[in-house]
Amino acid sequence: MTFLRHAVLRLIKALTVILSVVIANFFLIRLAPGDPAAIMAGEAGASDPEYVDRLREQFGLNEPLLTQLWLYLKGVVQFDWGYSYRMQVDVLHLIAERIPATLLLMGAAFIFSILLGILFGVLAASARHRPGRGWLDSVIVGISLLLYATPLFWLSLLAILLFSVQLGWLPAYGMETPGTDYAGLERAKDIALHLVLPTISLGSFYMAMYVRLARASVLEVIGMDYIKTARAKGVPWARVLRRHVLRNAMLPVITFSGIQLGQMAGGAVLTETVFGWPGIGRLMFDALLQRDYMLLLGVFLVTSTMVVVFNILTDIIYSFVDPRIGAGGQK
Repeated sequence: MTFLRHAVLRLIKALTVILSVVIANFFLIRLAPGDPAAIMAGEAGASDPEYVDRLREQFGLNEPLLTQLWLYLKGVVQFDWGYSYRMQVDVLHLIAERIPATLLLMGAAFIFSILLGILFGVLAASARHRPGRGWLDSVIVGISLLLYATPLFWLSLLAILLFSVQLGWLPAYGMETPGTDYAGLERAKDIALHLVLPTISLGSFYMAMYVRLARASVLEVIGMDYIKTARAKGVPWARVLRRHVLRNAMLPVITFSGIQLGQMAGGAVLTETVFGWPGIGRLMFDALLQRDYMLLLGVFLVTSTMVVVFNILTDIIYSFVDPRIGAGGQK
């Protein structure tokens, strides 16, 4: 199978998955209780049935369900994702405004979690095989279990109470300080300060999983014969760890990280809501409360596409880390 054919097949599979998710989301949202037209009429103080019918006609809610699905799929292909009932703005415009904030938060949390997760995982596995340092392995594993078991929203609230309310070190809400006119480096510094608490809160849960996965992978590789041979030849432990252990032990971590990166979009909903971070997670939460169907569908489409893209990127990175994968894909 040539690389081009493999890439085309992956693209077809990715588009099929996205289409299936879009259709499933369309029907699932329609099963949710609540009528957007009735909600908007009630908030406007007009419960007249004729007014509700006009709203349904205005937003296409009076059409048969399959007709609505066809019109929506046609609009998706043409990058016309509909109109937000409540915000009176194009859905694509709203998402385009919010997605940079979400990508910034996800990227920071991902880097934080995977770097510290691998570092502490390798440190724990190495300590277990070194005399007198077994306690360090127990401490790292215990902390990782505690972080994994802690609910994300509770960890976020604790971080706000400690670092913002009690110590006053970091801002607790939003992406930038309201009422300021920062620009350039000052604005970047302000955003970075607001990013610290959401990053730690979102990344700590995933860091705990990477610690345990990296530790288990390193312990498995350390027990293999070629590692024992290298140790017996007198190769320094740091060199064995760097050149032989890490390269093979990190393959499961890379695979898992690609899956978890897509799932971070779901975790970002809670984090963005608690910290008032202006991303698509907060946008999804608001749209759900307001029964804004078109906006919900647009956010689901973006998050689903992000998951598929992250998985494809993981496959590409995996082929570079382990050349056997790339060689096998080109036979």
